[in-house]
Amino acid sequence: MNNDIILRPAEMPDVRNIHLLLHDYAIQGVLLDRSEEDIAFYLKNFTVAVDSSNTLLGCMAVRDFGGELLEVRSLAIRSDLRKSGIGRKLVAKAIARLDEELGNYRLFALTLQPGFFERLGFEVVEKELFPEKIWADCSHCPKRECCDEIAVIYCGKKL
Repeated sequence: MNNDIILRPAEMPDVRNIHLLLHDYAIQGVLLDRSEEDIAFYLKNFTVAVDSSNTLLGCMAVRDFGGELLEVRSLAIRSDLRKSGIGRKLVAKAIARLDEELGNYRLFALTLQPGFFERLGFEVVEKELFPEKIWADCSHCPKRECCDEIAVIYCGKKL
């Protein structure tokens, strides 16, 4: 892999590759599966990591629930590139953008890897703090009765 990692907003030609990447994670029970139609509809929420030849390396979406509450979702890195720092770069880019655009916000994630997020300044919290998420996605999740995800949050503040 070329060491040049480019982070950019997702574009329509990325939809198929985002879907395939997320589907690999869904098969493992790590993420909810998303259709190509759903990804295309919410494409503006996605940031992708690509190399200099525009090959997809990873992706991440930020969902806005309103009221300055946002969620990191669909964070996925190509399996041969896990632990390469791409996920960290995607999350850090989202935080930098939110700091600039919003200042005050709460960015949360439900994850099986809380340590990854804690190293980026997130704190572990109770899932019950996010009823919007529970009704939006968790009610459709096959693991809803025995959820093993941990909630983490990052609070941005205006200076």
